[in-house]
Amino acid sequence: MLGRRALNRALLERQLLLRRWQLPAADAIERLVGMQAQVPDSPYAGLWTRLDGFRPDDLARLITGRQAVRAPLMRTTLHLVTARDCLALRPVVQPVLERALRTGSPFGRRIAGVDTEALLAAGRALLEEQPRTTAALGKLLHAQWPDRDPAALAHAVRYLVPLVQVPPRGIWGASAQATWTTAESWLGRPLASGTTPDGLVMRYLAAFGPATINDVQTWSWLTRLREVVERLRPRLRTFRDEAGNELFALPDAPRPDPDTPAPPRFLPEYDNLLLSHADRTRVIADEHRGRVFTRGSLLVDGFARGTWKLTRHRETATLTVEPFKRLPGSVAAAVTGEGARLLTFAAGDAHAREIHFAPPG
Repeated sequence: MLGRRALNRALLERQLLLRRWQLPAADAIERLVGMQAQVPDSPYAGLWTRLDGFRPDDLARLITGRQAVRAPLMRTTLHLVTARDCLALRPVVQPVLERALRTGSPFGRRIAGVDTEALLAAGRALLEEQPRTTAALGKLLHAQWPDRDPAALAHAVRYLVPLVQVPPRGIWGASAQATWTTAESWLGRPLASGTTPDGLVMRYLAAFGPATINDVQTWSWLTRLREVVERLRPRLRTFRDEAGNELFALPDAPRPDPDTPAPPRFLPEYDNLLLSHADRTRVIADEHRGRVFTRGSLLVDGFARGTWKLTRHRETATLTVEPFKRLPGSVAAAVTGEGARLLTFAAGDAHAREIHFAPPG
């Protein structure tokens, strides 16, 4: 049986959060099986808090060099992944995006009766001619299907054709509209042919385990994974959590002592650490779940204990920390030290940098 703290420390170790690691950014991204990236700068903060000596250019070079891309993948959410993982993972999660278009969005109903094959071929050709925004793509497709909603036409292509966002979107310090092209044209290679989820499940367990089948499905939105896990069972080790749920793990994956120290960590918005389990109490209390996703999260002793936000006003950068409960003096001092390092990383050009603790609440 693994208690909550044992699961917490195992997760933090897999997520590179018990200490800063000396890893190339690409290796870390693959180890994490991608990083949520709908907020363009979030992966930069996420890598900074995990890697020793990380600098924004380390990731920016990967993106401009087409070694890393931002693409819709798990949960249909925009993820930063390496080029290799984009080509390998997209065929596996394709059913998730197809299902989301048909049943999870209004767009599927609006293209009912449209020749989908013709629509996707037209969309692919337009995006490979040159990268385009969703609005521009919809306008061009509407010229061919004038009786259909332009947004629905464009979003059908976005869901069903493997696409990537192109820079300067996603480059630290840059600002640009989300502009899309196909993954294959951008990367100059075809998608992988394999669609079985076995490898993806194993990688999830390496990055987020020990975990239940429901946890894997929550992270990926893939369904019917019980038969996959049963097929993999001979290669896995099993545990139970305090509620009696069966947990699966890789046999050689680390499980640190539950009393292993966990230093304060500032996580960006939507960090996968907080989103990738059905039962998230291994890292955040249920009553706090709704408070952390539109702001950064503060980990204290390995658990989400507050939120943070960085603002700029003229030449001053201010880090505002809002703990859920009052922090003891020694803990507040450690958080202040880590916050000062965050300010140096994210706002090193500011003439003045301040840390403010809001009242707990």
